[in-house]
Amino acid sequence: MPSMIPVKEFAERRGRLMERMAPESIAIIPAAPERVRNRDVLHPFRQDSDFQYLTGFGEPEAVLALIPGREHGESVLFCKERNPEKEMWDGFLAGPEGAIERFGLDDAFPISDIDDILPGMIEGRSRVYYPLGKDDSFDSKVMDWVKVIRSKVRTGAHPPGEFVALEYMLHDLRLYKSANEIKAMAKAGEISAAAHCRAMKRARKGGHEYNLEAELIHTFMDHGARSTAYPSIVGGGSNGCILHYIENSAPLKEGDLVLIDAGCEYECYASDITRTFPVSGKFNSEQRALYEVVLAAQYEAIDAVRPGNHWNHAHEAALKVLTQGLIDLGLLSGTVDDAIDNGAYKPFFMHRTGHWLGMDVHDVGDYKVGDAWRVLEPGMTLTVEPGLYIAPDNTSVDEKWRGIGIRIEDDVVVTKEGCRVLTDGVPKTITEIEALMAD
Repeated sequence: MPSMIPVKEFAERRGRLMERMAPESIAIIPAAPERVRNRDVLHPFRQDSDFQYLTGFGEPEAVLALIPGREHGESVLFCKERNPEKEMWDGFLAGPEGAIERFGLDDAFPISDIDDILPGMIEGRSRVYYPLGKDDSFDSKVMDWVKVIRSKVRTGAHPPGEFVALEYMLHDLRLYKSANEIKAMAKAGEISAAAHCRAMKRARKGGHEYNLEAELIHTFMDHGARSTAYPSIVGGGSNGCILHYIENSAPLKEGDLVLIDAGCEYECYASDITRTFPVSGKFNSEQRALYEVVLAAQYEAIDAVRPGNHWNHAHEAALKVLTQGLIDLGLLSGTVDDAIDNGAYKPFFMHRTGHWLGMDVHDVGDYKVGDAWRVLEPGMTLTVEPGLYIAPDNTSVDEKWRGIGIRIEDDVVVTKEGCRVLTDGVPKTITEIEALMAD
């Protein structure tokens, strides 16, 4: 199956980054290392997001160098050479030739030659852009290359005079999603929506939280998504009040809600959906009342996601609805403004209403520019996820409310006219959820 991101787009990304780099500079971006799970077993490899964004190259032990103005090619990749004997054990490698032919790099060399070649490419460059502090072992390699150049100063070598963190420029590019990226994220959202629907139907059978997790993973894989975007949260009953609950081992009890926060990764792009629904297929009165407040808050927040509004508008909109709902239900007293100003709502809603979404589930990009919230622009993609959590030991409220945790989350991309929800394939109104679970 062809990738949703064409080779040409990766080249365009590299070009845009190099346009932002200072004259006579070089950028060095390493691939993700392989990591040991235990003994001789490795964790499944997942490419570093920055490296993937610029190359589409999914192998470890690789380094990208971007060298604006280099006569023999500005985009240079160092990667593992092909080895038919090793490939019988571990799978196909592109090799330097394949890096040029299949991935559109200008030039490529064996990774085993990097110590001999890359210092010469760094020499004479006044500035090095590099993800400082991300990998200690690679930091040491870069410093060793610079030392090699400095040792030759008396023979006329010119070491770089400045190291600059690469992330600011690169992550600002990643914040704005292209049409192809949005297609990939929409596909991830479509698969994840199907998985949530399957889990809702399975919940009526009872069992344990991990049974629902299994349904999620089955659907992800069955639709071509090879991994989750993050560890799935499946919290039944009061476990739904634990924001990052991932044990997923408790039994599902009749009368409880179950909160599922789960999404797949498709072509290195994440989805992130949360739905909360009753194990029995029917909401009771307290669950229904709290759920309607959270749903109304989410609708209000999504409506605030539009060009010209700033990042915090959605959170402010959701917070007002949630706080008013808590007051109306008798869980808080006083006015909305007072409850927000003095933080009275925080025991029930302790997180933000969303985050950037992209190649990382908590994607890169600044939320503020200076001291001001960032203004939303087309192509920015984010989650909208208000929630209410009544802790089981919260004695300030009537016992009938305790242990109820509700969150509703969708993935939203800013458009020229407003926004588009990428994850609307899974129901979220009470009527829709109960109808799906009854089917």
